[in-house]
Amino acid sequence: MLAFELGEASWLLGFSAGFGSQVLRRKIASRDRAALLREIARAKAQLGLREQVAVASCYEAGRDGFWLHRFLEAQGIENLVIDSASIEVNRRKRRAKTDRLDVVGLVDLLARHRAGPHKPPFSVVTVPAVEAEDLRHLGRELKLVKKDRTRISNRIKGLLANQGLVLDGRKNMTQQIEAMRLWNSEPLPRFARERLLRYVADYDYHTARIHDLEQQRKALLRSADTNESLEKVWRLLHLRGVGIETAWCYGMEFFGWRQFRNRKQVGSLAGLTPTPYDSGQSERERGIGKDGSRWIRGVAIEQAWAWLRFQPDSELSQWYHARFGGGSRRLRKIGIVALARKLLIALWRFVECGLVPEGAVLAQRVRLP
Repeated sequence: MLAFELGEASWLLGFSAGFGSQVLRRKIASRDRAALLREIARAKAQLGLREQVAVASCYEAGRDGFWLHRFLEAQGIENLVIDSASIEVNRRKRRAKTDRLDVVGLVDLLARHRAGPHKPPFSVVTVPAVEAEDLRHLGRELKLVKKDRTRISNRIKGLLANQGLVLDGRKNMTQQIEAMRLWNSEPLPRFARERLLRYVADYDYHTARIHDLEQQRKALLRSADTNESLEKVWRLLHLRGVGIETAWCYGMEFFGWRQFRNRKQVGSLAGLTPTPYDSGQSERERGIGKDGSRWIRGVAIEQAWAWLRFQPDSELSQWYHARFGGGSRRLRKIGIVALARKLLIALWRFVECGLVPEGAVLAQRVRLP
């Protein structure tokens, strides 16, 4: 068995033959594949194992992504990518934590995972195919570029507000800044004007990037390529009230390449499951777990509000209005989280089985923005 503790400059490897066996620790340079294979062969010899013995390995999901998993699988090594948040830890206030201790702990957890059919000591991350992982970059880049453009827009507005001025984003911003006058009819100061013009150039650059990315997304959806993720995006677009942003995020990040066995897994991965506390005389609800993807969770809540607007006659919308519609603002916000979870499960059933949510209306025509 092999466990990795991945670092930027070096990797710490932990080798073991099983329970009760010593753990050999070796350090190699990061991403040195040849050194990794040499250390595996060397560890087999030191542990008294035959060269043909199968190797099982694991490492925590993080910045290194899935390339190492694919490399290990190509070498015939059974590898697991572990969700770091699911690893058991000591609950003491202060506990020792070093790379050496962590790699020994991972070796022990891997041995327990392979020992039998009992509850696994950690959660295993689902590794997407190369094509499915690559498709995620388009949506993620688009979201980040929009966020950067909003940041630049807010900075422009803030600088102008400092001078008592406003800008119309629908018109040519460069011309507006050149023509602006202060309260005493004087032009903008030199460095303030030049700074604003640079921000406007950045804003225009990000706008052009957004347009190009949206055109690429539209071309992919209109292409004849058969891809499970793209097919599920199209299915979601056939529901009234589900737009391209939600459909793309769900198709590429959530429903496209993952295999859910039940509704609990759907809610758990989105971090929308409740976390009750019931011990002794104390009983309370501590809100949702927030363990999954924050992007999916944010999109799910936005889609829940859109569902109320565009699918008012659906069973889910009627359930929300009957239970939370007459309550306070805080109660309605709590209810929308519950609706988001129910809707996410309903959409999963729709893309997997074609089961239309009760009372929902399909879009008469799918239009790509």
